[in-house]
Amino acid sequence: MELLNDLAWREIIYQQTDEVGMKELLGKESVSLYCGVDPTADSMHIGHLLPLLTMRRFQEHGHRPVVLVGGATGQIGDPSGKKEERSLLTTEQVEYNVKSIQGQMKKIFEVEGDHGAIMVNNLDWIGKIDMISFLRDFGKYIGVNYMLAKDTISSRLETGISYTEFTYTILQAMDFNHLYKEHNCKLQIGGSDQWGNITTGLELIRKMNDEAKAFGMTIPLVTKADGTKFGKTESGAIWLDPAKTSPYEFYQFWFNATDADVVKYLKFFTFLGRETITKLEEAVQTEPHLRAAQKALAEAMTSMIHGEEALAQAQRITAALFSGDLKSLSSAEIKQGFKDVPTHTVGEEDSTNIVDILVDAKISSSKRQAREDVSNGAVYINGDRVTELDYLLEGEARLDQEFTIVRRGKKKYFMIQYG
Repeated sequence: MELLNDLAWREIIYQQTDEVGMKELLGKESVSLYCGVDPTADSMHIGHLLPLLTMRRFQEHGHRPVVLVGGATGQIGDPSGKKEERSLLTTEQVEYNVKSIQGQMKKIFEVEGDHGAIMVNNLDWIGKIDMISFLRDFGKYIGVNYMLAKDTISSRLETGISYTEFTYTILQAMDFNHLYKEHNCKLQIGGSDQWGNITTGLELIRKMNDEAKAFGMTIPLVTKADGTKFGKTESGAIWLDPAKTSPYEFYQFWFNATDADVVKYLKFFTFLGRETITKLEEAVQTEPHLRAAQKALAEAMTSMIHGEEALAQAQRITAALFSGDLKSLSSAEIKQGFKDVPTHTVGEEDSTNIVDILVDAKISSSKRQAREDVSNGAVYINGDRVTELDYLLEGEARLDQEFTIVRRGKKKYFMIQYG
């Protein structure tokens, strides 16, 4: 099986419920498979990507993905991987999050053609079930002892788990059962923390559909070689929403992958072939300073999530910041590239003299040092060297009349804002 061999080479498969059975199934028919995301925020982050991209690999081999966004389960909260109860979201917030995430899903999957992805929301069926029906038609099939044996539940017994979160695994099992009956969905894919929920779904399908056979597969937890959490930076999570994480920041996250991590990320996240990745792996060993593997990773991921135009913009910003020449960038691109640099606000009554601002913004340690920095040509305003001690940050020095970028030395950047 070309698909399963590729997944094995990429080390994407963590657990399977029946390896032999799934190999036989994929060898004889095109199957529907699903993966779900709960809309706990109005955007996915890169921690959501691996199971979804794995499902897209199935799609590229002729199988149909069913992409579920949990409008119902998102109102409950999955206890998997959590040490304490989640905060409940309002119905309105969940509805908004569902629409936002579905838009992001359409960038990941092909939605046209014979194998086009099907977008579903579990509120459409769970929302129609009353309490009596839930208990009689579903609850009776899943024993309490069976649920208590699940790690996601047993790990919370000492610290406490509400009945609301306790029932989550049944709700997800109902999803699998519904999709099995409505879309002939025979495989669920999820992160490694979803094993308990997936196997509960298989149990429900078996009991409610005359011993029917379905399958489950989980994906390994993505970790960094140094043990720190994948997908997190000092400024927070790496979101797919460009308003939360700009395409430039997104590009830089992947470009800054370490040599120890980059080949694993290429296998996990990109659709580059084995021969290409093998060559990039060799380049990491022989020419690490060129960062060819990191560049390929950043380009593939930014293009996939944000498109070619956003990739080109991220590359322009990267090149301009590396060279120190900001003239080729728009003010919006400059603001994007310098989002996280130290910032100082200048009020209407404050001096705009370059020496005063260098001191007030703590760019230079004293007026004497500031004068030396300017006179020696160590200070740049929006990429241009300034040597006049009476230079004022006014007029064209203010980009969009909102901010100025000050550089001291080769790489120390600061943003001056006006308020």
